[in-house]
Amino acid sequence: MKNIKVYLQRPWKFADSPYYQYLLGNPPKGITYIGQNQKKGTYSNRWKFIFLRETKFLIRRIFRIVPIPFPNAHLTKSKEKYDLIHCAHCLSLNNRPWITDTEWVGQFWLAANHEKHPNRRIVKKILMNDNCKKILAWTEWSKKGILKEFPEVKDKVELIYPGIPVQKMKKNKTDKVRLLFGSRAFYFKGGLYALEVIDRMTKKYDNVEGIIISDVPAKVVKKYSKNKKIKFHNLIPQKKFFKEIYPNTDILIYPSFTDTFGFHMTEAMSFGIPVVTASGTSRKEIVRNGKTGFVIESGIGESLPKGFLENLERYGKIIDRMCLKVSKLIEDKDLRERMSKAAYEEISIGRFSIKKMQEKLIKVYRESI
Repeated sequence: MKNIKVYLQRPWKFADSPYYQYLLGNPPKGITYIGQNQKKGTYSNRWKFIFLRETKFLIRRIFRIVPIPFPNAHLTKSKEKYDLIHCAHCLSLNNRPWITDTEWVGQFWLAANHEKHPNRRIVKKILMNDNCKKILAWTEWSKKGILKEFPEVKDKVELIYPGIPVQKMKKNKTDKVRLLFGSRAFYFKGGLYALEVIDRMTKKYDNVEGIIISDVPAKVVKKYSKNKKIKFHNLIPQKKFFKEIYPNTDILIYPSFTDTFGFHMTEAMSFGIPVVTASGTSRKEIVRNGKTGFVIESGIGESLPKGFLENLERYGKIIDRMCLKVSKLIEDKDLRERMSKAAYEEISIGRFSIKKMQEKLIKVYRESI
């Protein structure tokens, strides 16, 4: 069969999602990615990442204020020859065959939120164009969002879960149980809630330790500094995270309130680490409640109340519920090991395996040219 050259069109000049790192590192057989494929990693330099992240957030905030419905559409310009454009959660303006993938329908605009999207007419016109061959949803939740907004494109929408490379399964050789929260955005990912859970668990159990790897504000570190069983670290390179942190973690505590996907959860599962998270968006789909971890009911919708991420006082029930599930995993080693095995299998042979993603992608690519 003919080798297919696929141009990977990203909306930003820097790598902002592990999805493409894993895609480029594990291309389907017979597929060559060109274009921005040399940028395989995500930034690990703390200040560089913060600067780029804040710049991106600022641009989105500006477009939310200005009532102009800009689609997140790009014109691919390349001297390299290619057969198909794969748009990385964005749209194409090229008069060539293209597909797009997305974790959330709002990524089809330069700025959108869960409550209101800009004028859908422009985006609809782009998606309805004959050159748009497929719209790949990362999850069922994502697929439902696309079809709700654009029912006209139902024949183009297909579910393909992101593939995650399998790692060496974590094996606990000590009696200690280590809890982890890690994120490049502390408040944004529910870090304050996770930290409170870890604080309570380390005080309740003698054999429990906690580690926080994030941009934790100094005032938060100071508040919990008396608990010597919790270690705080700033952002570290992904390579170090995978080599030193995940292999020494037993339970991931990741509320993930703002995530539309949440690669931290699937990456942890690739090491056989059970996940405790909160309901919302696609989290019940990623973590199988009672099998690969626990998904507690947060009682919070996709639109978070103002001040929710920085204030624990009004939402203590969420922390209580997470503590109950974490306690269960700490106390029941057999349960922890069963969930560990199930989480590992979800990545190695299950929905999030590289092989399954490759099989589905090659079919989509060949049908699109």
